[in-house]
Amino acid sequence: MNYRWALVLLISVSGAVQAITERETFEVSVSIPTAEFYVIPSEPDWIHQEQVMPWNPVSGRFSPLRKNFDVKNVNGAISARISAEPYLSNGYVSDNIPLVVTFNRKRLSVVADEVVSELDGRLGRRVGLEVAAVEPPDGYKPGSYYGSVHMIFEALAP
Repeated sequence: MNYRWALVLLISVSGAVQAITERETFEVSVSIPTAEFYVIPSEPDWIHQEQVMPWNPVSGRFSPLRKNFDVKNVNGAISARISAEPYLSNGYVSDNIPLVVTFNRKRLSVVADEVVSELDGRLGRRVGLEVAAVEPPDGYKPGSYYGSVHMIFEALAP
């Protein structure tokens, strides 16, 4: 009889322990750039997530999105361009909000331009990205807006 009670008690206790067990699963990844050329976010956790540009209701303006990138090109300079003019949209073309993208204090356009000098490229450095909203002539209209910025970087040979 003692063995039966011990078995029942053991089953009861083990069932209770499993009832409060929690399990978590998450993905782990790493990207190791080549030592010769890279343009990577300094804080990698933001790049593949939607970024919110804060709205200031007092000033009626957006705060720019600012992030840092680590850059290097052992062969020299780095050029950048955007694949299309970026904007925020609420679905109505007349309400689009243009975005200005600057990288290392140089405005990006659809035409590639040098954004990191040959010397800075060879040494490697940390540079800033800024995405700012341009107020439309008739002002901002209420709504939910979404957009994307597509940047392309290329290693320039000396």
